[in-house]
Amino acid sequence: MQTLLRVAFAALVLIVIAAAGGYFHLRQSLPQEEGEVRLAGLAKPVEVLRDGYGVPHIAAHSLDDAMYALGFVHAQDRLWQMEINRRTAAGRLAEILGESALESDRLLRTLGIRRAAEANFKQLGAETRGLLESYAAGVNAFLGSRPVLPIEFWMTGVNPEPWTPADSLSWVKMMAWDLGGNWRSELLRLRLSKTLSNARINELLPPYPGETHPAIPELQKFYSSLQREGVKGDRPHFSHLQMRKMRSVPIYAGSNNWVVSGAKSATGKPLLANDPHLGLTAPPVWYFAHLTAPGIEVIGATLPGVPAVVLGHNAHIAWGATNTGPDVQDLYLERLDGAGNYLTPEGSRPFTLIDEVIKVKRAADVRLQVRVTRHGPVISDVSRSALEAAPRGHVIAFQWTALREDDLTLQSALKMVRARDWPEFLAATRDYHSPQQNFVYADTEGNIGFVAPGRVPLRKPGNDLRGMAPAPGWLATYDWAGFIPFAELPHAYNPASGQVVTANQRITPTGYPHLISSDWQPPYRADRITELLRALPNHSIGSFARIQGDVVSLPVRELLPRLLAVKPASEEAGRALQLLAGWDASMAADRAEPLILWAWWREFSRAIYADEMGEAFRGNWLTRAQFLTAVLENRNGEARWCDNVRTRPIESCDTVLATALDAALADLRQRYGSDMAMWRWGAAHVARQAHRPFGRVPWLARWFDIIVPSPGDPYTVNVGRNRMEDEARPFANTHAASLRAIYDLSDLDNSLYIHSGGQSGNLFSANYKAFTEAWARGEYIPMVVDRKKIEAGGVKRLVLAPATADR
Repeated sequence: MQTLLRVAFAALVLIVIAAAGGYFHLRQSLPQEEGEVRLAGLAKPVEVLRDGYGVPHIAAHSLDDAMYALGFVHAQDRLWQMEINRRTAAGRLAEILGESALESDRLLRTLGIRRAAEANFKQLGAETRGLLESYAAGVNAFLGSRPVLPIEFWMTGVNPEPWTPADSLSWVKMMAWDLGGNWRSELLRLRLSKTLSNARINELLPPYPGETHPAIPELQKFYSSLQREGVKGDRPHFSHLQMRKMRSVPIYAGSNNWVVSGAKSATGKPLLANDPHLGLTAPPVWYFAHLTAPGIEVIGATLPGVPAVVLGHNAHIAWGATNTGPDVQDLYLERLDGAGNYLTPEGSRPFTLIDEVIKVKRAADVRLQVRVTRHGPVISDVSRSALEAAPRGHVIAFQWTALREDDLTLQSALKMVRARDWPEFLAATRDYHSPQQNFVYADTEGNIGFVAPGRVPLRKPGNDLRGMAPAPGWLATYDWAGFIPFAELPHAYNPASGQVVTANQRITPTGYPHLISSDWQPPYRADRITELLRALPNHSIGSFARIQGDVVSLPVRELLPRLLAVKPASEEAGRALQLLAGWDASMAADRAEPLILWAWWREFSRAIYADEMGEAFRGNWLTRAQFLTAVLENRNGEARWCDNVRTRPIESCDTVLATALDAALADLRQRYGSDMAMWRWGAAHVARQAHRPFGRVPWLARWFDIIVPSPGDPYTVNVGRNRMEDEARPFANTHAASLRAIYDLSDLDNSLYIHSGGQSGNLFSANYKAFTEAWARGEYIPMVVDRKKIEAGGVKRLVLAPATADR
């Protein structure tokens, strides 16, 4: 027995020693922040001062060297994030994650994000290509220093390959992909048309408040005729039957920005605020950096892997962006001719075929043949939802502005950092092609402005589908007819109102001649921001911060009287309604009412439209406030949605509301205990910043995910969106303000910013989640560019020096 105990003790000691050794070895993956590093490729020394927040302040003798240094520090702090991002865009995740990543890889290979990025590089100007190459050289200089790699590389066995300009351009396109989604709405209309009329579809997918959808053909009849005319028995090419259905993206995804002139500011100069809303990840999407070079001083949010300050300010101007939500993606039904070709206005044409080989970890390679039409790649070859929706004898092709070979978006971003005034900023945005954004602008001279640059297709007068549903690809009338001219895109300079607010609402005035979108988001956030701006005659950084932190939900405030009129079906429901009766629709983290409301909303949503949507419901189970309001107010008889079409009795909305409330309370009891007074919105609505890919593995997620209680809901200014279809975590906040920034044009060093995680992507770093608690509380860190102020706060100084002795 003593021998066994000695062996066990010795084994335990060896395990502890190995664990300690591994820990201390992996701590060496933390970046060198002080001293000097000699690197090939630099023209002159570059100084990197890291402040107490981990923000690098880079001072270089040229913009090329500044971008080199940015690549170096991005790699120091976010190398795994850069690796996973470029593999995502290139469709190479299965190489390191195995068969579970095949769905994503097939889709991205079919879309051809990487192919488009490689083509874009050749179209860029010489200076932009040079800066991309300088940035890549900086990343590769770090890799060439043979660093100890972060733990993710060790756990997955990945060795990073050299960085390339196409890797950077690919991630710019992936950001456009994340901010798009019109094609999913088209596909949903096609699927719903099999059982619902246009009128019912338009109720579920309502137009902008106060407007009507453009008249389009009755889709059920339209697609039935295509089904009859298609080639009989000719099924689309689809060899991946294990593929899952595409999940929808939230129709309420978006961002906020606003700017006021000096006439509405306590300082007499403009104030500008911006908080882009994106999916929460660990590490976060953004990385703060400050670059100084001859003629340039810019600070703000960068994307690891991309050589640009995307949102921020220079010495003269500040800018922020929100997603416009344009219709720049169209689906086309391509009719097959029975001989392996597809029809065009000029007759049959063969598909362009691209052979892809997807390497799969611990499995055989997977071969994929991508078919491309004159409109774009065939997505029904990799999406079961698209396959099942396509009429027999047709495939579905995807056209998107971001896949064009002449996309110059990154070139625009590099021009913005140099702009000194409105004309120069406006000129820089001419090259901004995808995704279309609402840029608000302010300068130190007191001017404010707004422009929505981007390529938005012009549709021909005979296009009766108006981009709202998949169109016959063999008819020329549905082809794009170019793009809206830049001069005719929405813009304003020093508007008479003295302010600009964009929060993904309709930005076009009455009578605007072009179609930008038929699916604008309802103006709940924009209306609340405007309401709060009107509440004060003059604003300050403090008042702007309070607006960014506001958690009053306008649709909830609007619906509460109707909900409170429901007769409770149980004693517990009565207590819940009493709680809600004294509530102001504030989605505060320390309250029970928001949790009761959203659990009720979830069950009511399921009850009223799951029966009509059928198999399409799970992937499209969204909050749909505008639709629910119309149902509960019985606008145009929409209360009929409350009836379950699968059952004989006709249910009323009051009956369904009462039943849904009891179901919600039962669900909450199971999740959070029986004491309603102890329920807290923040405990359920935790902001979950999921690590990629370890957030999908529960025992690893405990270490790598960043989780914090948070306020808000999908419609508050301080937004917090949840996924109703996630049965395990239906209230968790997964999509929120990825960063917040406030710019003071009277003294730019008074500006503030913060993002949701921390500067480092290294689990062993104190900066891995350094911002998270402050972010959740609505706090900020200073956005300082004055060197004396930076040094006064304490810095670490690293010099990147040329490898040659000549300095």
